[in-house]
Amino acid sequence: MTSLRDRMRSFRPLDIVSSIKLKLGIAIVAAVGVSSAVSYLGFRVGLPLWPRPLISAAIALVMIQVLARGMTSPLRQMADAAEAMARGEYGRRVTATSRDEVGALARAFNAMAGDLAELDRWRRDLVANVSHELRTPIAALQAVLENMVDGVEPPEPERLHVMLVQVERLGQLVTQLLDLSRLESGAIPLNRCAFDVASLLKDAARAVELQSPATPIRISSASGLMADGDPERLHQVVDNLVTNAVRHSPAGEPVELEARVESNGLVIEVRDRGPGIPTEEVSSVFQRFYRADGAHASAGGGAGLGLSIARWIVDLHGGEIHAEPNEPTGCRMVVVIPQEAA
Repeated sequence: MTSLRDRMRSFRPLDIVSSIKLKLGIAIVAAVGVSSAVSYLGFRVGLPLWPRPLISAAIALVMIQVLARGMTSPLRQMADAAEAMARGEYGRRVTATSRDEVGALARAFNAMAGDLAELDRWRRDLVANVSHELRTPIAALQAVLENMVDGVEPPEPERLHVMLVQVERLGQLVTQLLDLSRLESGAIPLNRCAFDVASLLKDAARAVELQSPATPIRISSASGLMADGDPERLHQVVDNLVTNAVRHSPAGEPVELEARVESNGLVIEVRDRGPGIPTEEVSSVFQRFYRADGAHASAGGGAGLGLSIARWIVDLHGGEIHAEPNEPTGCRMVVVIPQEAA
């Protein structure tokens, strides 16, 4: 059962008033009206003159206390919520039913609290995911090194190669994390210029083929096609998309890389014939550390940062990137980079 105190806290009759100044004026007018009414009633009933001001003041103070409590309630809630946030509790929210400046402040506070809660969740997820991604290569390195130190295994080239692969994986993860951090903070400026699209695609495809020679990459682009953008960063986008497509494609199946110019700008497509992305997961593929459950990205696969980096670079160009189904099977990544009219 709701207590009287709780009812008093939720009693806010002036919420419909859209200005704190007007609320204060209403409270003052109400206090003056109460004083006048008490004086008149005291005169009518024959009450002596001296107790009338005392009664008027007492009634006015109670009434103003009730009205002022409703006006300042969001401020007290914000103070309590701020103290809770300082302790790491981001679930507190403020009642924001008032239409005045305090209500606007309460709504802004709730929005800020929501952003902080989401940021804290991202931070915890980042720590957990990075810890998980680092644990696997470090554990592999530790096991091999311990066996070599103990004399269980000789330092053969095959084992040294395994160690090198794990070190390269660690280096790639650190590089991707640094790139993503710089992109999100806006610390990486774009160096836009005219570049040859076909050359960019060939360079990106060649780099991926060196790592995965068993998967052919078919390039389709008009000869001499020029575009405007940061070629180094767009090379990173294409590299990440092609690497992701190769990782998810069946062995021997080709990955198709195409570029063309349409009315909305430069369009780059990367198509694979893998399992594709479930419809309910399409909106999640560009999140950090996302990896589709059905993909055959194994323990040696990526960390799930490539698509996040690609999205940030495309956003910096003012473009868009999205995933679509590829027929008859697979995924089609589409990048659109706006181009200035000639």
